[in-house]
Order: sequence, then C-alpha cells, then structure tokens
Amino acid sequence: MGTGASIDREGVSEEVNKDRIDEACGQLYVSLKMENNRKLTANLLPHVYGSLPLVGSWDPLKALPMERDSVSMWELSCVVPPNHETLDFKFLLKPKDNNAPCYVEEGPNRLLIGGALQEDARLALFRLDNGEDLEYQVFVKADRVSPFDLAASWRAYQDNFRPSSVRWMPDVSINSAPQTGGENGSSAGLELDLEHYVVPAPSTSANSALVYAANMTENPRSLISGFDSSSFSVKDGGVPAMEMEVIVPDPAKVFQSSGMVESKSVGTCSPLQKQESQRGLFVDRGVGSPRLVKSSSSNIFTTGLSLDNVTKSSMPAAAGAVAAAAVADQMLGPKEDRHLAIILVGLPARGKTFTAAKLTRYLRWLGHSTKHFNVGKYRRLKHGANQSADFFRADNPEGVEARNEVAALAFEDMISWMQEGGQVGIFDATNSYKKRRNMLMKMAEGRCKIIFLETICNDVNIIERNIRLKIQQSPDYAEEPDFEAGLQDFKIRLANYEKVYEPVEEGSYIKMIDMVSGHGGQIQVNNISGYLPGRIVFFLVNTHLTPRPILLTRHGESQDNVRGRIGGDTALSEAGELYSKKLANFVKKRLKSERAASIWTSTLQRTILTARPIAGFPKIQWRALDEINAGVCDGMTYEEIKKNMPEEYEYVADVSRKKDKLRYRYPRGESYLDVIQRLEPVIIELERQRAPVVVISHQAVLRALYAYFADRPLHEIPHIEVPLHTIIEIQMGVTGVQEKRYKLMD
Repeated sequence: MGTGASIDREGVSEEVNKDRIDEACGQLYVSLKMENNRKLTANLLPHVYGSLPLVGSWDPLKALPMERDSVSMWELSCVVPPNHETLDFKFLLKPKDNNAPCYVEEGPNRLLIGGALQEDARLALFRLDNGEDLEYQVFVKADRVSPFDLAASWRAYQDNFRPSSVRWMPDVSINSAPQTGGENGSSAGLELDLEHYVVPAPSTSANSALVYAANMTENPRSLISGFDSSSFSVKDGGVPAMEMEVIVPDPAKVFQSSGMVESKSVGTCSPLQKQESQRGLFVDRGVGSPRLVKSSSSNIFTTGLSLDNVTKSSMPAAAGAVAAAAVADQMLGPKEDRHLAIILVGLPARGKTFTAAKLTRYLRWLGHSTKHFNVGKYRRLKHGANQSADFFRADNPEGVEARNEVAALAFEDMISWMQEGGQVGIFDATNSYKKRRNMLMKMAEGRCKIIFLETICNDVNIIERNIRLKIQQSPDYAEEPDFEAGLQDFKIRLANYEKVYEPVEEGSYIKMIDMVSGHGGQIQVNNISGYLPGRIVFFLVNTHLTPRPILLTRHGESQDNVRGRIGGDTALSEAGELYSKKLANFVKKRLKSERAASIWTSTLQRTILTARPIAGFPKIQWRALDEINAGVCDGMTYEEIKKNMPEEYEYVADVSRKKDKLRYRYPRGESYLDVIQRLEPVIIELERQRAPVVVISHQAVLRALYAYFADRPLHEIPHIEVPLHTIIEIQMGVTGVQEKRYKLMD
C-alpha cells in the first residue's frame, strides 16, 4: 500500500517537499491576507508593519499598505530569502486621514520562522476609540519558488495587465462604463419583472434538479432483461457464488511495472499562477493542432499501431491531453487498468449520489465513456421501495444478503458494460464496511481498476438538510404520507449504518472530508496515479454545493453576423449594441444583491463590447472563451467556402447530422473536441466559484459549456441551439442543475 497524502482546498500538498525547501536557489513567497465579511470600514485601510526583511520598520508611518483583493479581502505579498531570520509582524488599520491615529491589532506579535507561522492564524482584533471591535480573518501562506518561476510569473502579470494593443482595454477591469443618453432611450430598458422575458427551455434542458438523482442512473439491465438471479448467492460478504471469467493480461504483450506503488497528491498548482484573485484567472491552453495533409510517415504509424477491438472501443472521443493519455494507458498499462471503477463509500445523506452524478457528467464531457450505477435503484426494483429501517440492520441476515445480492448484480452489470467498451463505471452505494468492499475488490480482480471515493461530512446542518431532501425526493418514501414518520424511519436507518461503519483504509482511495460547503475541507488521496485519476482528484478539489447562478449568453449581433461571415473580430451591429445595453440592465436587476459576481468574456472585441455597459462588476478576459478557430475559413461566407473548398463545405455547413462535426477540424483551425479541451479550466473555475458568473462568449464555446451542465452527449454539441440575444441561466445547487432562458430581443 502506498503512503497517504493530504491536500487542502487549493490542491496544495500538506506534506512539504523537503528537497525543495533545501534548495539554495529557492525563494520564499509570503502571502498575507485579511478578510472581513461582516463589517467594512471604508476609512480604515489595512497595513502591515514589522521587522526585516518582511517590512523593515515598526514605525506605523512606514507600514506597508495591503491591496484590495476582493470586496472583503486585502492582501500583501512579498518575497524573502529562504534562510531569513525570524519575521515579526503585526496588522494595523490606518485611516485615510494621516492625522488620525492608527489602530494596532491586539495580542502578541506574529512570528514566521522558516516559512511557517508559529501559531494558528488567529483573528486580527482591533479596538476602536468608540469602543467598537473589528475582527478580520487572517490567512498566512508561504511557498517555495525558484527564481525562474518568480520571473515567469512577473512577466505573465505584466502581460496580462497590459492594455490590449488592438482595443486598449485591460484584460481585467472593474470599470463603471458611462451610461449616456438614457441608454439609447427607453428601447434599451427592460420590464420590471424579468419573468416577462422567460422563454421555454428545450426538452433536453439542464433540469436535473427536478428529478431524483438516483433515478437518472443506469437502468438495471440484469433485472429488467429477465436475468436469472437464482445463480447469485451472496453470503457473509463474500464473492457471489457464480462462475466469472477472469481476464489475465498476457505478460508478453503488456508492460510490466516494477511493483513499486506510486502515491501522489494530484491537482497541485503554482502559488503564483492561481491566487484567489482576478490575477489568477488568466488561462490560456492554446488551440488545437492544424489539420495536416496525410504523409507516408503518418500512414506507417497508423498501420503499425495494432489495437484489439476492446481497446479501440474503449478509447475516449477526445483530443489533446485526454487522447494522448488514453493512448498511453491503452498501450502501456495493465489490461484491467483500461477500465476504472469509482466505488462510493459513505453514510447515507452525505452527498454520494450527487457527487457521483457530478463526476459522471464531467468525465462524459471530457470524452470518457462513463456510467453511473446506483445500487439503491437495483434494490428498489428487486425488493420494493418501501423497506423499513429494519431491512438495513446489520444483524438482519436476510436484509444483509439481499443488499449484497443487488450490489453484486449492479457490479456485474457495470463489468459487463466495461467489457463492451465502457471506460469508467461509478458504483454508488454506502459500501460502509470492509466485507462489502472486499467482495467488490475480488469481483474486480483482473477486470478493472478500483478507486474508493469516500464522502465524509461532519456538519450537522448539512446532514439534516440532506436528510430532509431525501425524504422529499427519494422513491423510498414516496408512499409515506407522513413526513415526520419518514424522517424518523430514515434516522433509524442512518443509525443502523453508523453502528457498523468502517472508514476506508485499504487499496487506492480518495477521501472527501467536509468539502460540500465550499469553505475549506480536505481531500486525502492514497495510491493514486495516472492521468484520469489525477483529473478526478483535481475536479473533486474544486467542487462544492454552494447555490449560485451561471448566466451564459452570446455576444450581441456583430457586423460579421450581418454579413454572414464566420469567425472574424468585428464590432457590434446596431442590434448588437442595443442588446449590450439590455444585457447590462438585465444583469443589474438579476444580480443586484450579488456583490461578488463577475463578468467573463473572450478576448475578441464583440464580447468585450457586449460587456462594456455592465457596470460595478469585475470583467475578466479568457482566451479559452474565444470562438472556435476556423483556420483558413475565418472571415469567409458559406458561399465562399462552397465555391473554393467544396470538400470542407460538406462539414462546415452540414445540418443533416450525417457528418462527424464533433471531430471535424477546420484547416489550420480547431475542432469541437479541441474547444472542449481548452474549456476544461473554465469548467473547473466555474465549479470553484461561489458567486454568480456571467459568461459572454460565442456559439461553439457556449454549446460546449452548455453541454457540460445539461449532460448532453458529445456528438450533439455541434447541433445545440444557442440563439443570439438570449440568456441561459444555469442554477447550480444542492439538488442539481436547473435551467431558465430569457430572450431579451428578437
């Protein structure tokens, strides 16, 4: 078994790498932050003063000012030598009026020794002259960086804040655009009731919150298709008594590992590239590879690569890093590693099914064939929905055997699906004791790789909320008219599970501890390696259940839209300018109480100009949100493409869905799969955000983003309708995803 490692909410390992600390060339990057969410005093500005080399003076007049990082957060960052002496410092509040007295925080000096704070980061308490107390939460972080990383980060910082040479607009701005002429008169105004603009969402909309999550999982085909369950006999938590074919990799054809176990903390990031501020939002993953003419060398490679049918069918529909990692795993890894089973572990009402559904949606969107198998669905189909709490007692042998039986049925269905070409199966059940997990591991031997995903929640308020949602939505209590009776029964069921619960300590595992709130928490990983498990950990680090809306909209109509040209970088038409003003009014009304919301645009001027009238929110430009690169077709009309490149026209203008538009790559441009790959950091950041986000982008990009939230199949992405001058509101929260559409103008 590999050694365990823990990573905090930011994905940074808690186990400090000793080799890096001892590097003579390393520098210590110190970040000091203060946050006040309750009471803001505009006249008092946070400062830091202290000893060399952090500040260099205990004179309040020479204290270093902290910069505003967000509405409630202030930050001061500096670089000190790795062999520094003890750093003494304190926080103080200085009035804007230099003649007024300063307020120094109560308590002893704060000490930083060897990059580590010598005490817990206590609150900074300030006592004002009027007897009022101000409290700030303090965050102190020190990371080792090389001079090269430091220089590269500084260059990136300068480049990102340099105004665009084309549009002379900063990539990050908090501007209040002038509203002249009453926003073009009343034509740009909106009705007071935004519901006036609601239009029906498509039948395939993102409304998973309206359906119980377990009902959306894989159908139990072994039960529905008349599977003979009499051949299954599960006793004592052992392997079901039936014949199973075990596939053993041929050692002559499969890469043999050295037997060493690799343990990684996955999803780490450079502290200078991902700060909790607007500076950390500059993400550029580039564009796809050009569409090259076939060469003799490429033909040799294609014909020389021999993959069996199972391997070919299990390759993901993907491009870029996902495709490269898949090829490496298929050719070099053990055969059973081509299939991955994520086995959920946890007590009821801990968010297992919600986490499983969210992870399924993410992996499908990346191009991995993924299915969600919920054992509760099997249990209800085989033994009925209205089972009392006694059915779940550990000292009820009939109940234990029945539950193990349906678990084995579900697991066999998952394995059968994998052997038909599936890649990732997510097995959703409590799996709360070792005998059950040992049974599953024996069933998986030689057939798939297992990673346990344990969800732990210690917040009694969240648990109580989840229990009540369970009673309201679960088919187990659909026929129980008395809510309180159902609540009492479920709590007895939960107590039955708690009596025999055994935390995961075996095999490869991921533990999510108090992660659902989005405020702190911890992830522990053990014996985790490989590209796909690493992506899973990174995704889980950045997810939470905080309710917030995400608004998706295309830019206003552009001049190239009017001319019928694809791509380009033109300004808005008159209709587009009118929409930008209507959108600003909409955002003002819809997000009037959301102080921490932000506006995201691409780097193309039609999205930047659409966002210009929106005032009061930070605006962040993402190159990843740029429209699909049309390559040599950029700026052409469909007629011009048809005349000059008839072979390309068959794909570009295809509306019959007969062509594979998902994988089609414009000459020297991108495919939809390329767009999905560069949008992954956008999805991760949208999942990480706790405040509303307005995304103003382009048709192909929004098709891909919408497909993620609506869990639409990849092959449908090029055909999803995203009309102009329409806002798609995605509401994310504890019950799933809900969609609402507003059409502001025709």
